[in-house]
Amino acid sequence: MSAKFDISFEKSAEIAGGYAILLQAKGQDLAAGASVADPSDVVAKAAKIAGFSAKLAGALDIVAPEGSKAERIFVIGLGKADALVSFDWLKAGGAAASKIKNTTDVTIFVDAPGVDVTATQAADFALGMMLRAYGFDTYKTKKSDDENSAKDGSASVKVRIVTAKASEAAKAFEVSQAVANGVNLARDLVNEPANVLGPVEFAAKARELEKLGVEVEILTEKEMGKLGMGALLGVAQGSVRPPRLAVMQWKGGKSGDAPLAFIGKGVVFDTGGISIKPAGGMEDMKGDMGGAAAVTGLMHVLAARKAKANVVGIIGLVENMPDGNAQRPGDIVTSMSGQTIEVINTDAEGRLVLCDAVWYCNDRFKPKFMIDLATLTGAILVALGNIQAGLFSNDDKLSEQLIAAGTETHERLWRMPLGKEYDKMIDSKFADMKNTGGRHAGSITAAHFIGRFVGDTPWAHLDIAGTAMGSPLDEINQSWGSGYGVRLLDQLVRANYES
Repeated sequence: MSAKFDISFEKSAEIAGGYAILLQAKGQDLAAGASVADPSDVVAKAAKIAGFSAKLAGALDIVAPEGSKAERIFVIGLGKADALVSFDWLKAGGAAASKIKNTTDVTIFVDAPGVDVTATQAADFALGMMLRAYGFDTYKTKKSDDENSAKDGSASVKVRIVTAKASEAAKAFEVSQAVANGVNLARDLVNEPANVLGPVEFAAKARELEKLGVEVEILTEKEMGKLGMGALLGVAQGSVRPPRLAVMQWKGGKSGDAPLAFIGKGVVFDTGGISIKPAGGMEDMKGDMGGAAAVTGLMHVLAARKAKANVVGIIGLVENMPDGNAQRPGDIVTSMSGQTIEVINTDAEGRLVLCDAVWYCNDRFKPKFMIDLATLTGAILVALGNIQAGLFSNDDKLSEQLIAAGTETHERLWRMPLGKEYDKMIDSKFADMKNTGGRHAGSITAAHFIGRFVGDTPWAHLDIAGTAMGSPLDEINQSWGSGYGVRLLDQLVRANYES
């Protein structure tokens, strides 16, 4: 974290220095200005001079306003009061957090005139602040001068959020804190360099969730070999770093209820193997475990907020290297399912990891549904850029629930097609299938490959190659590793599957 916010909720507060932040919707008078400025029209005059229109996440900055005890006043726009949605409050909170520098005391008045602010919205505003505050500077020996005064971790910024629904907002904020911590855990994992975070180290991070009540098992190379996970182990055999499969269980639902299952691709670094990638941009392949990071972050959220659901998270952790022992194009491996795979391209490795993890999950847990997440194909970037993730599914109901959750959280999904004609493209002359169908429809054939290991279980595959890392920076994310998928899947569980 690049700033620490000590957030509390209060019904009223007196300004005795520091920053004051007010919220304003379009077309509304800023009556709350009287509480921080005397004369009370200081803010109104400043807004008129600056042409402040209160557009969503817009900001008006008044330095050392005359007659006010506040050192600085900010007004954050909310846009139209009758058009506000949940994500708008996160954006407004992020915009407010971006203005907090060189101070340790902030008072925020969220009860904007003309807006009936709920406790959940106040908590969402605080969540936006926490997500915006994240920064990954672990390996910087010199800190930037333009960052918050809490940058070095020696102090925190006291933030008082003033609202008539203070007690209810404080309760709702307990959930917001769990979400923020889960997202930021996923961001940390994606941002860590691969020389620090290998398969064993990643598995140890998953093991830390035991502190929250998650049951964690770590399968070793030997144990996976006994299970017949030849596809996953084939990817790992070129690396001196041994693979791991982490199995995380949260048992918050009714005993005996089938769990919800989330499976993540965890390639901690991907050179492409023998089918080696070009040098340019290869450093980004430390983030090829974004799916596993999202599943780990999600399990943190569910356990921290005591979700009333049974959930299993499984992550396959490997490193793909071009060692003398690495698998070759043309090799044939046998998956845990017994199906054989011709490895056409060793850089199509994520699906090999997932196919064994998905089969293992389905065979052992008999889940209600399975959702896998993977930074799987460059082709999805060609199709959707880094604005939306690709959704592939054999189940319309699950797809509709995921799309609705994506709309609510702004972690958006676009459903892509599946079909027999695409599935035939991965048939092999020498084995049951090959691991790539070629350049055309690359994301679709990759999804079909995973789909051959799903059976009749409702399933969705999320290709997050464009959204988990290097996605556009916005009001709530200034990090290369975005933590995409954590809020999306938490919302899916919360809205549809908690008892």
